[in-house]
Amino acid sequence: MKAVQFSEYGGPEVLSVTEVDDPHAGPGQIRIATRAAGVNAMDWKMREGYMKDLMPLQLPAGSGADAAGVVDEVGEGVEGVAVGDAVFGSGASAYAERVVLDHWSAKPQGLSFEEAAGYPVPVETALRILREVGIQTGQTLLVSGASGGVGSSVIQFAVDRGITVIATASEKNQDYLRGLGATATTYGDGLVERVRALAPDGVDAALDIAGSGVIDELIELTGDPQKVLSIADFGAGEKGAKVSTSGSAQEAAYAEAAQLFEAGKFSLPVEQTFTLGQAADAQDASRAGHAKGRFVITV
Repeated sequence: MKAVQFSEYGGPEVLSVTEVDDPHAGPGQIRIATRAAGVNAMDWKMREGYMKDLMPLQLPAGSGADAAGVVDEVGEGVEGVAVGDAVFGSGASAYAERVVLDHWSAKPQGLSFEEAAGYPVPVETALRILREVGIQTGQTLLVSGASGGVGSSVIQFAVDRGITVIATASEKNQDYLRGLGATATTYGDGLVERVRALAPDGVDAALDIAGSGVIDELIELTGDPQKVLSIADFGAGEKGAKVSTSGSAQEAAYAEAAQLFEAGKFSLPVEQTFTLGQAADAQDASRAGHAKGRFVITV
């Protein structure tokens, strides 16, 4: 089968489409004939070697973690899914014609494979950080850097829980955030004053999605570093804020997103699609940031 791999850490030029052996589903896993793969920041960070001390790879390595497709092999002990079912989920080496998934959920009929491939990492991350930051119904949440997949997911899950959301983004993406149910404002100088004007009763918790150096401002707004959580600024912990890096409730998150989609309360638009041979371009687009939709590789 064809798969995107890299044999050394480096820039997008190290990616290539390679012929490799088909993977097979082990116990507790399924394999899919891939229709689409989601592109996440972790993909290019792994390729560039940012995570090699924390998560060393055996090279050559595949790229990608999120995929959607049709089940063509079911591992030992797996129940509730059969060959021919349409699913989306997460595994390893997702930029490939066949992918083994460790976690998955049924794909709603009205959800395209391309859209579904963009769900796994954003929805799991969003639900995890909402849980870890401790925000409750009726409270006010500030989301810094909210226009991407994780931020968009946070807003929709929070609004569904009765949480008031203030979200920062560039001016071109603010109408999009308002459409999701958030009050939108710009980031940068004067953030504290703008947020206080929008939330005169204060902010109960804050999430840093973009890692753009706003931890001090978020702590000032919440009044407590333990009410601030970052997924992108690993120095936030030195200031007493929370840092979240990984989760363990993937399938529950996927299922909740699917249910909200079916209820008309959740969507993650696709910004642009690429082929396997354009994986480098897809990761470059992800690295550039500021997109309000997902980047997806079609297979």
